[in-house]
Amino acid sequence: MDQDNVTNSYKLGDRNTSDVTVRLRNREGRPELFYCHSIILKTKSKFFAEKLCQSRAVSSIEIHCSDSDYDHYVELLRRFYLPGDSLVDSWDSIGSVIGILQVASTLLCEEITLSCIQYLEAVPWDDKEEEQILKAVSKLGPVAMPILARIQPVNLIATKNVFLSAIRFATSSGGPCPPFGDELKTSAQEQVDYMLGEDEDTPLVTANEEVKTEVKMGLSRICLSFENNLSSLLVETDCAYEVAENKIMQSLSDLEWMCSILPKMDLMKEFVAKWAEISGNVLMVVEDKKLNSFMWGFKVKLIEVTAKILEAVGYGNVILPAPCRVKLLKTWLPYIRKMKPLLDSICNDDRSFPYKMDEDLCQSIEGAIVSLILALPSNDQAEILADWMNTEQVKYPDLSEAFEVWCYRTKSAKRRLMEGLETVSDGNAALSL
Repeated sequence: MDQDNVTNSYKLGDRNTSDVTVRLRNREGRPELFYCHSIILKTKSKFFAEKLCQSRAVSSIEIHCSDSDYDHYVELLRRFYLPGDSLVDSWDSIGSVIGILQVASTLLCEEITLSCIQYLEAVPWDDKEEEQILKAVSKLGPVAMPILARIQPVNLIATKNVFLSAIRFATSSGGPCPPFGDELKTSAQEQVDYMLGEDEDTPLVTANEEVKTEVKMGLSRICLSFENNLSSLLVETDCAYEVAENKIMQSLSDLEWMCSILPKMDLMKEFVAKWAEISGNVLMVVEDKKLNSFMWGFKVKLIEVTAKILEAVGYGNVILPAPCRVKLLKTWLPYIRKMKPLLDSICNDDRSFPYKMDEDLCQSIEGAIVSLILALPSNDQAEILADWMNTEQVKYPDLSEAFEVWCYRTKSAKRRLMEGLETVSDGNAALSL
């Protein structure tokens, strides 16, 4: 008689045919009897087979289990009486299968252990369940390989290829992918961010020249898309401005995302150099009289992206020659200085106006500009500070800290110069004697 016929011939709890009982202590601490059959127990569990072979007179076997394991042992005994091909279909939740797997491995139930692994390998898990599964299978050895294969690290070549594909999708500038629109592209960008999280393999991938080349190409695609969308603004009809604004806002969002990943790959300088190159053309379009009274969301987003550039340069994360830093500052400072009070004024007149420079953004820009100014040659500092004090918008950005430091340094420099001249004069007098 094969195993399935055996299991079909008996039922758990049938006292008339039972020849052995299994004693489990229930949650109240009292032993509970389960009427079983020795032929079933020996077939399904090496633990029970060993116990029953020790003596022919064995009529009861006691299992010591914890409160948390009690239900799992009961479910295990019930599945002893199922045909092997029905086991996988009997599982109904990851939590219960993990518990049954643990007690099945304790009682050396090979068939049920394999069925549990087959189920767990095939269903989706969340992070918490994954930790529980790993704990449960950690001592099972080779039989757990189907589960471990799902979570073992992939080799660097595979990781690199996935990363390259994600970068290409995240930086694509074509039309949306129906029916999901831009959701897939956004998801790809989020996954690239996640893949760049700090772990031991990340530097090996990000340092790869092929990866860096692909990221640079992606940056070029986004910048080109931004410039094309920007140039179209001045030729669009009034009814087409909404579509044009949506396109250029997407380009700016993509550039803002690039600002978050480029520093992790030591490529931020590529974007800063490109931004400095196109800044003049960008402001020429943005400040055109045709755009004076609308596209505020675009203008605020433009300032947010520029803020990241100013931070990178101002805090020394991207090293540029002094003339480039001066040009960058002189290009964007007047625009930021003009937009802040203008946006505030509109907000004061219309409380529902959604576009403004929030406090965090303002502080970020102000701190970056102060830091940037203080790293310039003294004459350039003086020119920028003089221009600041001669404008009506002296409140923002507040450059008083930079002005104070400049004054102190100027006096110190003059004092050092005078001391140097006196030293030279004294030396010449000594030589004449």
